[in-house]
Amino acid sequence: MATPVNVAVIYYSATGTVTALARQIAQAAEGAGAQVRLRRAAELAPQAAIDSNPAWGENIAATADIPEVVPDDMLWADAVIFGSPTRYGNIASQLKQFIDTLGGLWQQGKLADKVYSGFTASATKHGGQESTLLALYNTVHHFGGILVAPGYTDPAKFADGNPYGTSHVGGPDTPVDDDARTAARIQAERVVKFTRAIKDGLAGSAGRG
Repeated sequence: MATPVNVAVIYYSATGTVTALARQIAQAAEGAGAQVRLRRAAELAPQAAIDSNPAWGENIAATADIPEVVPDDMLWADAVIFGSPTRYGNIASQLKQFIDTLGGLWQQGKLADKVYSGFTASATKHGGQESTLLALYNTVHHFGGILVAPGYTDPAKFADGNPYGTSHVGGPDTPVDDDARTAARIQAERVVKFTRAIKDGLAGSAGRG
């Protein structure tokens, strides 16, 4: 029987693109045999900002059934896949706010030795996707986490072209395309594969001890 793997897909999305990617990654992780929690970061934006963009309000309504993330989701997870749209080359404040609440768990060492990965979206081809994921991965180093990026480990990755993580170019009127869906599957399967291998290796080491 395969070693059980818990994967938390934790994301923020304003107008729905990152939501679509998150659902794809969660589905692919489940397909690879993982137990999955799909969780969204709480909305912090004022209602006036939300009302200014119909797609923003529509996404909030469409994701009301997805639970908001809490620190316990981090404790439960063997692997965490974070998702955020680009915000001036960085992650969205909503996801950052959640990460900033994890100081207590970090001090206790409870965020270390987990697998981490990330995904993103931007409105334009050079809208900060790489810098957003690299900024996110700086946090992984501080956690003492194990970074598992997709790289160019599958021929299909040369189609989507982003070795840092799954990404999509376009706003709410540009549905997630097949390249991004394939990239999501590759990334999720890779995260599950290496999380399971790490757990098996640690269990074997403990048994030999």
